[in-house]
Amino acid sequence: MAKTIMISNDVYNSLKAIKEKENKSYSEVILESLEKNKKKTVGNLKECLGLFKDDKEYDKVMKEAKKGWDRWNKRYA
Repeated sequence: MAKTIMISNDVYNSLKAIKEKENKSYSEVILESLEKNKKKTVGNLKECLGLFKDDKEYDKVMKEAKKGWDRWNKRYA
């Protein structure tokens, strides 16, 4: 079922440009954008950092990441 949403002209023009360039529907463009944002998570960052467990600076990096995460949680969560 189709739904109507209101967006600014700037957003519409950006979506339209991507839609025409990649020959996709608006739904596909929006869905891909949402999927890309899902991939940018702290869990994925921690997973990547886990590759460096044998690195001497791993503990230092993890402590800094935890401090940053705690600050973020206090502000936004």
